Amino acid sequence: MLRTLGAQIKEFKKDSVLTPVFMIGEVIMETIIPLLMASIIDNGVNGNNGSGDMNHIYLIGFLMIVVALASLTFGILGGRYGSRASAGFARNLRRAMYERIQTFSFSNIDKFSTSGLVTRLTTDVTNMQNAYQMILRMCMRAPATLICAMFMSFVISPRLASVYLVAVIFLGCVLGLIVSRAMKHFTQAFPKYDALNESVQENVSAIRVVKAYVREEHEIRKFKTASNNIYKIFCKAEGIVAWNGPVMNLTVYTCILLISWMGAHLIVQDTLKTGQLMNMLTYCMNILMSLMMLSMIFVMVTMSAASAKRICEVLEEKPDLTNPAEPVREVKDGSIVFDHVSFRYKKDAEGAVLKDIHLNIKSGETIGIIGGTGSAKSSLVNLVSRLYDVSEGQLLVGGVNVKDYDMEVLRNQVAVVLQNNVLFSGTILDNLRWGNKEATLEECRHACELACADEFIQKMPQGYETFIEQGGSNVSGGQKQRLCIARALMKKPRVLILDDSTSAVDTATDARIRQAFAQAIPGTTKLIIAQRISSVEHADRIIVMHEGQVDGVGTHEELLAGNAIYREVYDAQMSGSGDFDEKGGM
Repeated sequence: MLRTLGAQIKEFKKDSVLTPVFMIGEVIMETIIPLLMASIIDNGVNGNNGSGDMNHIYLIGFLMIVVALASLTFGILGGRYGSRASAGFARNLRRAMYERIQTFSFSNIDKFSTSGLVTRLTTDVTNMQNAYQMILRMCMRAPATLICAMFMSFVISPRLASVYLVAVIFLGCVLGLIVSRAMKHFTQAFPKYDALNESVQENVSAIRVVKAYVREEHEIRKFKTASNNIYKIFCKAEGIVAWNGPVMNLTVYTCILLISWMGAHLIVQDTLKTGQLMNMLTYCMNILMSLMMLSMIFVMVTMSAASAKRICEVLEEKPDLTNPAEPVREVKDGSIVFDHVSFRYKKDAEGAVLKDIHLNIKSGETIGIIGGTGSAKSSLVNLVSRLYDVSEGQLLVGGVNVKDYDMEVLRNQVAVVLQNNVLFSGTILDNLRWGNKEATLEECRHACELACADEFIQKMPQGYETFIEQGGSNVSGGQKQRLCIARALMKKPRVLILDDSTSAVDTATDARIRQAFAQAIPGTTKLIIAQRISSVEHADRIIVMHEGQVDGVGTHEELLAGNAIYREVYDAQMSGSGDFDEKGGM
């Protein structure tokens, strides 16, 4: 874990080294100041047999100013370099995690919830940033202060310094107990953040449904529950940590009383000077405050340890899909062969989602795929663009196993319009150019004409410069689907997959889109998943899926004549009483 996190320091190594150097320099200067103060009292104020020595006072006073300025300079530089190192470390962590997430396959992403990834990129990274800055600054300053002050105390008076030693041991034990008790509560807090973020994300993304069903109160209660869970955990943890203050104050005042009492006796016995006693009191505060800082460090490190583990889970997650050593960089055509393919979402799953699929699709064919919910239609087409890998058998595109392709090359030639259509914030042109970033306005317009999107875009006040809100919230479902189809066409793919992507489009527009495809991209292999038989009845062939298996393959007429499921659902749809999810269907 440390190696994984340490690799993200990168260009901030210099800052990470200079920060503790300056912090140690600041501690040394702060250790010298009490010695100079003692010299002023013992040799300046009480010098020359009590008459005072102004020259000594002026000289040592000047040195104190120089040392104080040096301490201030070291502190400022330590803070500056520490802030830059910790902020840079956090930036690199976020960037590394985000880049790692981009390499994940769907199976990798399925291991982490969306809210969990958001928490890791925000809350967990912020905790790591704070912890790293504290480690660079306080974690060097506190031990250095403790060691220097303890050393100087034993040099001045071993007898009085023994009081500090007992106090340090006592405080160390108490603070260790406090931190260990608080640790288990802090480690429980961060998974609760996932639940909180999930509640917010789900509510905001589905706000229209929430309002349509008047479920605002329910969502508020759910959010309050998630928020209260975090509140309760932190109250328990902070309640334990709060004992730091009283224990520290008790120890400090006890040490001051003991040192003052013992020191007064030593001064009367003429074995200790007044300035040295002041030194001892100053070092007392330094030692005990350094222990307080160490306890804060332990708490922060405890909190960040859970965050560090969660961050490393993302950084160390190995993508399930990788490029071969010498990948194929050209897809010759759109032919697709499923050679006895079986597929499981998880390797240890008992049952296969797809079972022994054997299909041979010619380049340029239009293939309809129909079946009930859960028949694995989407799973079948997801394998074509290698969003998942087959579990058994092999899948060929353009005569080459998809595992032998460079994934970017393959996915550029296999355009997919998924069930859940997603548009990004930006203009319509910005969204269309996801398919081809160099596309001209005319190319974008032509793709939109094929997808029957140009007609509604032209009616918008700003046309193709119309701004699309996040998630496409300012366009209808049918308009969103047509824009996504146009975006896929911009890639000029060898294979075009439409995963139930015209479900929100009226039948007349659906027919026009299919006709445009047949005329404009005859060489592109088209896989069309649909629930309506009318959307696929003119396809070259239709595949009927049932419980992860191919139940039938043929033309519309052949399936009507020879496939009971297809014929039954066709009759139900023609009579307006059902589809593939109704009784009598699949």
